[in-house]
Amino acid sequence: MDDSPRIDPGTPVSVSALNRMARQALEQRLPLLWITGEISNLVRAASGHMYFTLKDDRAQVRCTLWRGKAQLLPFRLENGQQLEVRALPSLYEARGEFQLNVETVRRAGLGSLFEAFVRLREQLQGEGLFDPALKRPLPRYPRAIGVVTSPQAAALRDVVAALRRRAPGVPLILYPAPVQGDGAPARLAAALQRACARAEEDQIDVILLVRGGGSLEDLWAFNDEALARVIRAASRPVISGVGHESDVSISDFVADVRAATPTAAAELATQGYVELAARLDTLQRGLDAALAQRLNAAAQRLDRAALRLIHPAQRIARSRERLDGLAHRLDRGIALRLSQHKGQSEQLAWRLAARRPRLDAAAEELRQLHSRLDTAVTRTQTGRRQRLDAIGAALAHLDPHGVLARGYGIVRDAQGRIIRNPAQVPIGSAIRIALQHGSLEADVTGQVTGDTSAGEAHLSGPRNPD
Repeated sequence: MDDSPRIDPGTPVSVSALNRMARQALEQRLPLLWITGEISNLVRAASGHMYFTLKDDRAQVRCTLWRGKAQLLPFRLENGQQLEVRALPSLYEARGEFQLNVETVRRAGLGSLFEAFVRLREQLQGEGLFDPALKRPLPRYPRAIGVVTSPQAAALRDVVAALRRRAPGVPLILYPAPVQGDGAPARLAAALQRACARAEEDQIDVILLVRGGGSLEDLWAFNDEALARVIRAASRPVISGVGHESDVSISDFVADVRAATPTAAAELATQGYVELAARLDTLQRGLDAALAQRLNAAAQRLDRAALRLIHPAQRIARSRERLDGLAHRLDRGIALRLSQHKGQSEQLAWRLAARRPRLDAAAEELRQLHSRLDTAVTRTQTGRRQRLDAIGAALAHLDPHGVLARGYGIVRDAQGRIIRNPAQVPIGSAIRIALQHGSLEADVTGQVTGDTSAGEAHLSGPRNPD
C-alpha cells in the first residue's frame, strides 16, 4: 500500500512542504543500511551531537550521530578512519540537504564482532545491568585492594607503581587470570568470584579489573556476558580499567566505576588516601605555623620579663658598655671622616697645585684648620668623658651601700620601717640596725632627745649579719 501523499502537479507547494514530502519519501523507500566509507569534517557539538562526512573516491554524504548514540560508541571517532555505519537515509528539511541519521558505528572489517558487542550491550542494557542506581560508591579508605588481571600484564605493573606512589601502606592482593585467549572470560569470572569469596578474609574493600590496551579482538574477553553478570553480582565495588581511554568494553558499562586506564583505576581506588594526605599536610603546616607563632610570642614575653628583672647596677654597666661602644664608633667615625677629608684635601691640593703651583698661604690655612679640627674633636671627646665620669660618680653617691661603707647604719623597727626619730619607738621595742657587713638587733632601753637624737640600746643576742 502506498502511503505517500497525493500531489496535484497544478497546485503550488511551499519549500518546507516539498522538503517534508522528500524526507518522508526517503525514509519510507530506503531502510536502515550499512554504509562504508572514510570519515572527514568531524565536528563534536557542545550539545553532544556529532556531525561528519562519509566519503569514498567518487561521492560523499553528510551524517548526523545524536548524543544518545554517540555516548555508547566503543571507540573515539577521528578523521581519516574507515567506518561502517548503520544509518537511515533522510533529509534535513531546513536546508534541503540529504543526510544519514546514524544508529551505530563500527570499524571497517569488524562487522560481525562489533555486531555481537552491540547486541550484548543492548541486551544487558535492556535488563538493567547498566542502571546507574545499581552503581555502588567506592570506599574512601579501603583496607586492601584486590586486582584481577594477568601476573605478566603491564597493567599490573602500572597499578603497583600507582599504589606505591599514592598509598604505599595499602595491601594489594592479586587474583591471577589470563586477560586474552581461549578460556580467558571464564577464568576472569572465576578469579573475580574467588576475590569476592575471600573478600572478608583478605579484607579487600574494592576490586580492580584491569588490562592494557589492544584491538577489539584483544579486549574481547571483557565483552563476555557471564563475566558481566559476575561483575554485577560482586560483593565489593568493581573498577573496570580495560584498555586505553578510547577503548570501551562491556565490563566498563556494568562495573561500578569505569577508569580510562589501569593507572587511573588505581588512582580512583586510592583517592581518599591522597586527599587525606594532602589534608594532613595542610594541617601540619598550619600546626607548625601556629606553634612557631606561640613560641615566638612566648620568647618575646620572656625577653620583656628578663629586661624588667635586670639590676640597676647591671643596667648602668650595660649603659656604660654601650657608651664605650658608641665612643669607640665615634672615634672610628671621626677617624674615618678625618681620613676621608684628608684624602680629599690632598686630592684637592694636588689638583690645585697642578693648576696653580704656588699656594703656600692656602696650604698653611688648611693645616691650621686641620689642627683646629683635631683640637675640637679632642676637646669634645674629653668633655663627654668627663661628663660620663661625673654621672657615674653622682650615681655612686646615691648608692645606699656607699653610705653604709662610710660608717652609717640604717635603723628599722620590728615592722621593717626606717626610724628617723627616737620618738618613733617606745622603750623596750626591738630594733634592727643594718651595717655595711651584716646587721644588729637591739632593744631600746632609753631615749635621749636633743641635737644628738641618740637612743641607748643593748644587744639582745649575738650579731646577726644578713
